[in-house]
Amino acid sequence: MLIADDHAPSRDDVRRALEPDARFCVCASVADAAGAVQAALQERPDVCLLDIRMPGGGLAAAWEIAARLPQAKIVMLTISDDDADLFGALRAGAHGYLLKTMSLQRLPEALNDTCSGEAAMPPSLVARIIEHFHGREPRWRHLAADDSLGERLTSREWEVLGLLAQGLSTGAIARRLVLSASVVRVYIAAIVRKLGVPDRAAAIDLFRHRTDT
Repeated sequence: MLIADDHAPSRDDVRRALEPDARFCVCASVADAAGAVQAALQERPDVCLLDIRMPGGGLAAAWEIAARLPQAKIVMLTISDDDADLFGALRAGAHGYLLKTMSLQRLPEALNDTCSGEAAMPPSLVARIIEHFHGREPRWRHLAADDSLGERLTSREWEVLGLLAQGLSTGAIARRLVLSASVVRVYIAAIVRKLGVPDRAAAIDLFRHRTDT
């Protein structure tokens, strides 16, 4: 178990909540994103418990750890219930999102559920995720069912194309998806090539035509 939080008392509280439970052994306790990534690569923990508001960014740490240690379960433990942080964490590869307002007595079971393949998340946040995809992204569901184009693009490319169609810039998409701008440009180039269109504007037009029909 890796604990990453820039607030030392919080790290101590989490350690005290977990160590009496024989299912968990804290192998590292660090204060920033760089330390979290380094400790994760060195110790290879089964679970990484990350704060969002730590130096270097918890989302950046989650993204890096998920990419380099895909077997690790990543759970955010944060004070933030903001949608941007919640969805950013899920896009970065988090398997759970817990709030620091929870009773730490429940933390061992929540993390054990994550190790068993379940999502560690309060019901209120689960409801918001469902509302987000049902109420705010109906076109995405329609587009995903479009066989003629859907089989050409990866799910990430569809996501980038959808954000382009919403008017987001390359930089804004990079921030939304926790990617570098150069990686986003690679996705855009792949989208243009796969759809056989001359530029991103034409790709957006095609996207809008397909979702409006």
